[in-house]
Amino acid sequence: MTMMSPPPSLHVGGHHPSRRRHHNPLSQRINRLCQLKILTGASYSHHTETTGILLHAGNKDIEIGRRLHQDKNLYQWNAIISGYTKNDLWYDAILVFYQLLQTHHKPDNFTLPCVIKACVGISNFGCGLVIQGMAVKTGLISDVFVGNALVSMYGKFGLVEDAVKVFDKMPQRNLVTWNSLISGLLENGFYRESVDLFMELLVGEDSLVPDVATLVTLLPVCAAEKDVFLGKTVQSLAVKLGLYQDLMVQNALMDMYLKCGYKLEAGTVLDKNENKNVVSWNSIILGCSKEGEAEQTFQLLCNMQSGSNCVKPDHVTILNVLKVCSHRSLLPKVKELHGYSIRHGIESDQFVANAFIAAYAKCECGSTLSLAENVFNMMKDMTLSSWNALISGSAQNGNSLKAIDLFLKMTSLGFKPDWYSIGSLLLACVELKLLQYGKETHGYVIRNGLETDLHIGNSLLSFYIQCEKPLSAKIMFDGLENKNLVSWNAMITGYSQNKLPNEALNLFRTMIYSGTQPYEIAVTSVLNACTQLSALRLGQSVHCFTLKKKLTRDVLVNSSIIDMYAKTGCIKASQNVFNQSGKNNIGLWTVLIAAYGIHGNGKEAMKLFSEIQSLNMKPDHFTFIAILMACNHGGLVKEGLNFFNEMHTIHGVKPKLEHFACLIDMLGRARRFDDAMMLINDMPEEPDARIWSSLLSSCRVHGNMELGKKVADKLLQLDPNKAESYVLSSNLFATFSKWDDVRIMRQRMKKIGLKKEVGCSWIELEGKVYNFFAGDKILPDIHDMWRKLENDITRHGYKPDTKCVLHKLTEDEKVDILRGHSEKLAVSFGLLRSSKGVTLRIFKNLRICEDCHNAIKLVSKAVDREIIVRDNKRFHHFRYGHCSCGDYW
Repeated sequence: MTMMSPPPSLHVGGHHPSRRRHHNPLSQRINRLCQLKILTGASYSHHTETTGILLHAGNKDIEIGRRLHQDKNLYQWNAIISGYTKNDLWYDAILVFYQLLQTHHKPDNFTLPCVIKACVGISNFGCGLVIQGMAVKTGLISDVFVGNALVSMYGKFGLVEDAVKVFDKMPQRNLVTWNSLISGLLENGFYRESVDLFMELLVGEDSLVPDVATLVTLLPVCAAEKDVFLGKTVQSLAVKLGLYQDLMVQNALMDMYLKCGYKLEAGTVLDKNENKNVVSWNSIILGCSKEGEAEQTFQLLCNMQSGSNCVKPDHVTILNVLKVCSHRSLLPKVKELHGYSIRHGIESDQFVANAFIAAYAKCECGSTLSLAENVFNMMKDMTLSSWNALISGSAQNGNSLKAIDLFLKMTSLGFKPDWYSIGSLLLACVELKLLQYGKETHGYVIRNGLETDLHIGNSLLSFYIQCEKPLSAKIMFDGLENKNLVSWNAMITGYSQNKLPNEALNLFRTMIYSGTQPYEIAVTSVLNACTQLSALRLGQSVHCFTLKKKLTRDVLVNSSIIDMYAKTGCIKASQNVFNQSGKNNIGLWTVLIAAYGIHGNGKEAMKLFSEIQSLNMKPDHFTFIAILMACNHGGLVKEGLNFFNEMHTIHGVKPKLEHFACLIDMLGRARRFDDAMMLINDMPEEPDARIWSSLLSSCRVHGNMELGKKVADKLLQLDPNKAESYVLSSNLFATFSKWDDVRIMRQRMKKIGLKKEVGCSWIELEGKVYNFFAGDKILPDIHDMWRKLENDITRHGYKPDTKCVLHKLTEDEKVDILRGHSEKLAVSFGLLRSSKGVTLRIFKNLRICEDCHNAIKLVSKAVDREIIVRDNKRFHHFRYGHCSCGDYW
């Protein structure tokens, strides 16, 4: 045979420089002997002692008998090549194959598959093609084992079409052939095609019976596609074929159920598994930890180590459990895990040590992170990942200055930051509102040529969004060459959070047209945008989209849908969505309680709260904000005080500023100013501008000028750059005709460049939104319509309430201003453009005034229509001359 030159990428006579190996003197001696034979052409007696070949897989050491044949037979060559291949010593296998080619032996159908596998191992596709060419020349290409190896090779290199061509041309196929192609399709994302191939395996011409490898290969397809029905079919097939008790099948089934969100079914598989191993437990523990179920995760860890078939946790177990440790209450558990890891030598694993740093940082929230630093300082070899774990933990848990200091120390020691380091630094800059430092970080990224890194681009995009710089974020977004789901989500969420709902909706449409599939985060943000716009029809379309894409199983999506319907005036739709949900999450109950609260139905909200307690669910601080708001809007002061008192004493929820704000607003609206001030004085922290502004509003409504002046002074001290502070103070003085004080307030506003928000109302008709501003005279027929309505409601007792006009004008001028209020224009337009009997839904950016409230009540009676008005506080359902608020708003 002609001597062939080795492939250029192979290191003949040596090892790949990036791979560490165990040096075996015997192995080196054999290599030298083989090279000597090639160089000298020496031959040895064929009839000497037999060769002993021992393959030891545990330490990947291959020992070959000390006395070799002078001329090894092909079986011996194959044994050596196979041994190296099985032990992942790819270069050694190819070297021996090269030496084999120098002999008179010809490779057979056992040799070539091993060498093809070695070519895949060293990621050298060219080498694989050479072996394929050799198979063609020697006629071995038609051998089923060689064909199987080639199908697998093409699949590993991502050349699925070529794998299929080899498969189709094979004169003979066995089950391994089918398994190899199914696996290749799966690894390259051809999920449905792999399922089709499986079905062909069952009913096609070959009609082979699947084995464990087939089922274990197919079940990840079910997980990737979230196809539980197919997964259950595979499970039934496993039972029928007697393969269900196989440990690999049961582990794959459990993994499939967990990834599809079916934890109960996964638990059933685990319970029936009589031979659980560490992989079984690790899968179920990971499934629970991903869901954030800390209590259940630790219970599974205990179950793993109890009973007659106890299994010892390994480093993967510890990593999976630490994922769920993100709250201060779990700090003792982290310490226990740490102690176990030290006792069993697991802590020395670098990944485990880094995970402990991150877990301690999260559980030491707000403290000095001493435990996290202790783990860090005890590490022998600190890597970039170690620094990242400590920096990230600091940034995510309120230690932003420490995160920046650690970053600077890391770089001073010569570590080059990666995308994770920069992302953590930008997060720290966001927390500290250090826009300039963030820009400097952006400059560092550009100078070091890192701007093309998608992770860094997304971090910068998120940084500018959270610093309320949507234009800068858009420039970053437009500059990303390969946007991923994170990019789209960050931008859509950013627009929604920055009160740019139209931009969020437009980008969502662009996302869909680009072929990117939106998931929970984007949909939640778009639903929030629909809520901001009060766009019911658009919100209904998004709801349909979530149903079509099966996203409604997500709690946040469901909560957003309930909230959207509630805030667009459809409380019944909110209730329907809630009824169709699992009802096992306190967040869903909280959103519905808040929904009934803003619609003024405090009694229904209280009923829901009672149901929560009967179901032994634990209300959180958000639930109490919702029920207190419901009591506030419903005038249920006594009930609200009871909920506030029970909050800490019975439910263990410590009141926060938001709870005090609800209660003080409730007391102020009920004219209980002494109680409100007493509560303010007893608060554990200083009241914010929100509390003072709500109390000032109550002082104006109920005519408490003395307290109102004191509250106005407090508000202007706390929030001197907000227009609403001056407007509320001005309105208080105008109510008591203190026009000099009114003029002073307006002059101060003008001096610092503040403007009063103009009253605006809008209505959605047939998918279009129409806006109206106070005093708008563009459409004369609308004003004519209101004059007609005014005549009708005057017969029902309407008299213009000119006290609502807080300007020094004549009575006639005040009446004319009242006629131009934006909600009256919207009602008039709605009656002109809609069919009889259709419910009108009006939305207003400011609080509805007493005059408009009384007028629209009577309009609903005169035209026999339901008119729903949402102001900036709550909903008013006008029907038959009455309002759902009971004139308490």
